[in-house]
Amino acid sequence: MSGNRGVVYIGPGKVEVQNIADPKLEAPNGRKIEHAVILKVVSTNICGSDQHMVRGRTTAEPGLVLGHEITGEVVEKGVDVEMLEIGDIVSVPFNVACGRCRCCLSGDTGVCLTVNPARAGGAYGYVDMGGWIGGQARYVMVPYADFNLLKFPDRDRAMSKIRDLTMLSDILPTGFHGAVKAGVGVGSIVYVAGAGPVGLAAAASARILGAAVVMVGDFNKERLDHAAKVGFEPVDLSKSDRLGDMIEQITGTPEVDSAIDAVGFEARGHSGGEQPAIVLNQMMEITRAAGQIGIPGLYVTEDPGAVDSAAKQGSLSLRFGLGWAKAQSFHTGQTPVLKYNRQLMQAILHDRLPIADIVNATIIPLDQAVQGYESFDQGVAKKYVLDPHGGLAA
Repeated sequence: MSGNRGVVYIGPGKVEVQNIADPKLEAPNGRKIEHAVILKVVSTNICGSDQHMVRGRTTAEPGLVLGHEITGEVVEKGVDVEMLEIGDIVSVPFNVACGRCRCCLSGDTGVCLTVNPARAGGAYGYVDMGGWIGGQARYVMVPYADFNLLKFPDRDRAMSKIRDLTMLSDILPTGFHGAVKAGVGVGSIVYVAGAGPVGLAAAASARILGAAVVMVGDFNKERLDHAAKVGFEPVDLSKSDRLGDMIEQITGTPEVDSAIDAVGFEARGHSGGEQPAIVLNQMMEITRAAGQIGIPGLYVTEDPGAVDSAAKQGSLSLRFGLGWAKAQSFHTGQTPVLKYNRQLMQAILHDRLPIADIVNATIIPLDQAVQGYESFDQGVAKKYVLDPHGGLAA
């Protein structure tokens, strides 16, 4: 192993692909860990959550190596790793989780209590998530490997489905979690806010869970066209500020059973300006009494670029009384990927969930990551998959 390179956050609006240090079997504080592996990264994706940092909308420090959506090959392992072998192809949940704390033992790996001294929950290459080095790189270290990693059962079969399987690290389980927590089931009428990759993953999840109608709302015409192409009902939010009326035109009723917020804190309204609570308030308006709302979209505790002082501290102006009056259920937070990734892997391997086509997965070399970030930030209807070693091009 040599010649590691990775995508590095330089400052607001700027990333670079740079030479970075080779990974070691060490925690961020320098403590030696033997229950870890080093992966040769097979694929790693650009995520909308990365974009929040790159836009300067978090407290991320320059020099951060980005990337939390990782699929790789085991090339080195610590002496405490028992269930994995050199050469295994694995999916890495974006959650860093110890597998031993109260939350991990209950399946809540998104809020592991031991991997981040600042707060519950850890992740690779992300602000305030424990300092774990990101995986938009040629090589990366993964701790607690026996617990965290999902091994693909057959190498050749996995590589033939790699455009789909690379989505198991984050956006597909995240979208699925949003749909599950929104109570989607057979016959559900579902509205998804946001036609980006997570929104489309949520829509695909709603469909496989048995939804009767899946609507996807956005202002972005290109993304809406793609959503329609892959079988969802597009809702063009630029045409009206009365979301219930547009839903009624499709389903015959202005309310839905389940709503999923795949937009998060950088939401915009019809004025073109940011309205960080607008999606959450719309969810309460359009969701029926006793309906459920899943919120996989990212919300932060600190947003330096927010439109007002309250939002800078993560405080939003919610019509919570409306949700209370309608007895609605809300679920937020980091997705515990391990709850879902094995089942979703099976759905992919058995041709039940063509997620790569649904999110329009597009492979580019690692050295084109800067262009990928720029294009994604402009709202292109693609999910960029980085190919650090050139193995996917073939």
